[in-house]
Amino acid sequence: MWGIIRQKVGTGGISAPSMQRIRPAVSAWRSYSSSGKEMTVRDALNSALDEEMSADPKVYVMGEEVGEYQGAYKITKGLLDKYGPERVVDTPITEAGFAGIGVGSAYYGLRPVIEFMTFNFSMQAIDHIINSAAKSNYMSAGQINVPIVFRGPNGAAAGVGAQHSQCYAAWYASCPGLKVLAPYSSEDARGLLKAAIRDPDPVVFLENELLYGESFPVSAEVLDSSFCLPIGKAKIERAGKDVTITAFSKMVGYALKVINLRSIRPLDRATINASVRKTNRLVTVEEGFAQHGVGAEICTSVIEDSFGYLDAPVERISGADVPTPYAANLERMAFPQVEDIVRAAQRACFRSVPMAAAA
Repeated sequence: MWGIIRQKVGTGGISAPSMQRIRPAVSAWRSYSSSGKEMTVRDALNSALDEEMSADPKVYVMGEEVGEYQGAYKITKGLLDKYGPERVVDTPITEAGFAGIGVGSAYYGLRPVIEFMTFNFSMQAIDHIINSAAKSNYMSAGQINVPIVFRGPNGAAAGVGAQHSQCYAAWYASCPGLKVLAPYSSEDARGLLKAAIRDPDPVVFLENELLYGESFPVSAEVLDSSFCLPIGKAKIERAGKDVTITAFSKMVGYALKVINLRSIRPLDRATINASVRKTNRLVTVEEGFAQHGVGAEICTSVIEDSFGYLDAPVERISGADVPTPYAANLERMAFPQVEDIVRAAQRACFRSVPMAAAA
């Protein structure tokens, strides 16, 4: 990497009935595609990194175990052999150190992709992410761009306890100067990561480790090296007429007929409000905490812009207001399940007793 620096480069409907955690929702989603080819989220991320590194010599990867070990989740598999140790940089366990180095190299015109083994560890580097990366363009009156990507697994994992299992979408989406992306499918992962690497501003890229091994259908367009998704644009996975359901990352697979947000900041308010004006009902779904969450922001946006169109109170489905439990049975209760979304959609459609009436 130091050699590179020295070169000085100047609407939705009611959720699917499946009650299992991930696989049924993903399998059902597959049936809506006419494509015969499938790709895992892991391979989608790996191919996006490979193609962007091949296309632009200023792109490099840095983080713990990204090189010799091929990445903790094998996202960087094969990149060290292809691009060498100056562009695939293994680091000690020092998030503040390598995040700061990455920001500094971005000041010089490089395009670092910083991998956190989990976004829980990004808290060690949050000063560089917020104060060094996110604010520099504004504080320099537009003279300094910081084209850096911070990526890694985010959200609930499985059996790893409170310090390794929480969603940071709302944390980073509250900060001006950052863009925050959260892919669900292989198409999302490939197209959004390419967009993030090419973007002139710092991007927080929130993946989910439980989705890495999941396969999704991909078209020839998605597999093209020029494929790129727009930042700030949601995707309607499958339209419906009864209720708008918004979700991102893993939660998209729980609520099949849904608006897949893709981008948390900037948020596609236009698509959300347009959907609500057709369905007249809203359910938001997220793994994070309800207070000050992504769902809270979406509900506020709809109340501000489309209040007169609502025929029912908005519903927020979120993680429980507790640190993530270690015990498997309690862990399941701490995060939204398919049945929670079904009940919320039914309440919004007046097909069950409202919570206030049942209290």
